[in-house]
Amino acid sequence: MNLFDTHVHLNDANFNDDREEVIRRAGAAGVAYLINVGISLESSLESIRLAEKYDFIYAAIGIHPHNAVDAGPGYLERLEKLAAHPRVVALGEMGLDYYRDLSPRPVQQELFREQLKLAKKLRLPVIIHDREAHGDILDILRREGAGLPGGVLHCFSGSWEMAAECLAMGLYISIAGPVTFPKAPRLKDIAGRIPPERLLVETDAPYLTPVPYRGKRNEPARVAYVVEEIARIRGVDKEMLAKKCTDNGKRLFQIT
Repeated sequence: MNLFDTHVHLNDANFNDDREEVIRRAGAAGVAYLINVGISLESSLESIRLAEKYDFIYAAIGIHPHNAVDAGPGYLERLEKLAAHPRVVALGEMGLDYYRDLSPRPVQQELFREQLKLAKKLRLPVIIHDREAHGDILDILRREGAGLPGGVLHCFSGSWEMAAECLAMGLYISIAGPVTFPKAPRLKDIAGRIPPERLLVETDAPYLTPVPYRGKRNEPARVAYVVEEIARIRGVDKEMLAKKCTDNGKRLFQIT
């Protein structure tokens, strides 16, 4: 299969002992494109360095809601400078996380709005994190989303109604490992209903490992299991679905 893992964190400490081997396995499994996603200024810089080293890895840069309280003054200017690098294809991940609440919610919201505005200025698509914050994510997108040059709700966990509204805004929906879990009927239903031209896949490695490896560290090679499950749900050929998702990712992130 020709695969595009649109969301990974290869600079995570979980890969410190075998990062190069994990990347090699990804290529051997058919992963032709991979977006390594920053969650802070430091990890965004690390993401760029990784993308410089491997020609099939691209970088996204941004401040995760967990790290919003630590962003510090001048973070937008620093992100803008990093965004000038030719290997940067998106801003993110950004958004809201009301599950852990590691940053105060007003601070999360402020940084989300500011990064959306920066994305419009720089004409870069966005990667959006949403965990148990569906209402506020939609409210901010309704207010700030006009004029975005594209974006994706990564590891989608909302309702079909939310997905439909995001699709109407021109956004993509990305499905991750939980779609393979037996007790995920709502996500399976959504994965079967997303228009094929707006569907992306990801691992969010090292997190959200799909069946049959659930409970172990995730890695990009396992995006194939996400594709296989979605193809089964939709009743389509897995190679054709993989190619469609890859084409979608290349279009969103402007990769030629």
